[in-house]
Parts: sequence; C-alpha cells; structure tokens
Amino acid sequence: MTRILLVEDHVLVREGLRLLLGQEPDFEIVGEASTVNHAIDCAISARPDVILLDIALADDDGIPLIGVLRARVPDARVLVLSMFADAETVRQSLLAGAAGYLVKGATVDELTAAIHAVALGGTFLHSAIAGVVLDDGLRWLRNGTRLSPREREVISLLGDGRSAGWIAGALGISVHTVRRHVANASEKLDVHGARALRSYAIAHGFARHLLSDQRVARAPRPAN
Repeated sequence: MTRILLVEDHVLVREGLRLLLGQEPDFEIVGEASTVNHAIDCAISARPDVILLDIALADDDGIPLIGVLRARVPDARVLVLSMFADAETVRQSLLAGAAGYLVKGATVDELTAAIHAVALGGTFLHSAIAGVVLDDGLRWLRNGTRLSPREREVISLLGDGRSAGWIAGALGISVHTVRRHVANASEKLDVHGARALRSYAIAHGFARHLLSDQRVARAPRPAN
C-alpha cells in the first residue's frame, strides 16, 4: 500500500485527486494540506511514502518546501504536480529534491504510473516536458564548454554558496575581478542572476568544494 499526502491549495483540485486516487486499490490518502506549514506538519505526522505537491501554493513558493520535506521526512518521495512546464521550474524542482515532475493535464494513467515509479525509488518526468528539459540541458552543456578555467572555478564556488568576497579571498583576486568572471560566465551561458548560476553549477557538477577550509584560512586578502 502506497501512502500519499496531497499538498494542493485549490479545494476542487485536491478533492478531485482524492477521489481519483482513492479508486486505486494500492493507494491510501493519509493526509491533505493547502499551506507550507500545514504540509510540513502533515508529512511529519502521517509519514507518507509519496508527497504529491503543487509548487504554486497560495502562501509561499513550493520549491523550497521540497528540500524541507526531504530533510524532515527523508523516506518520503516528492512528486510535483504543477501547471508550470518551463525548463527552469522543472530544473529547480529536481535540484531541490523532487523525484518526479508532472504537468497538470496529465492523464490518470500517467499520474498513477508516476506515483508507482517514485514510490519504488525511481524517477518520473512527464513526457510533455521531457523534450524541453533535454533541449535546455544540451544548451547548457554546450555553453559550459566555453567557460575559461577561472570562470568555471568561480562558478563552482558560487554553487557552493560562497560570496564574491569569500571567493576573492580564496583565489587571491579582487572582488571586482570575481564579478567580471561572473559577468562573463553569465553572458556565455545566457544564465543571469545568482540563483540561476548556482543552479547551473550544481546541475553540472561544478560545485564540488574545490578549496579546503585550510587553504581559505591561508588565502591572501582580496587585491585592491
């Protein structure tokens, strides 16, 4: 029996999902939530196998919630069910820890197949977005080869959550130079904004803590 928690702020959609999934003999709806905090509380108390999550919740962005749920209920698998089909939203959801992604409008068969797949430890990507995500990933891969070694190093440290000042001190360069490398990498990758660049670094294996804390402790101050 697969235990499912529904996280959806639209009452009619949530009721429809409950009715549809309740007809499956091996599914059990163990809780329903419509807000971020309620979803966390329900997940902790109900201990579901699968959390069916709408990331566009009325009270907050549901993507950060994925990471919280994975941390608080590590045995639960998060399956996103969303109206958004753009590559960036899908990527952010998967990076946050989602095991699968479905677009609203999926058939009942697709929904049940996705739940079964993630419950068994697999992943599931809706066919409606698979091509978009693949094309986007190939574009990033091609553009990533154009980065210089220093740009890759800077972007990798951004992916580790380091600030421009931290990177400057670690690499022995000025903050201005760090920002120039970031600007150049952003232009080459056509990826703009700190969050998007960090996502790129994580998604493509750049963020690997290249510098030890000991090296950082001995690193010179940023150049003037």
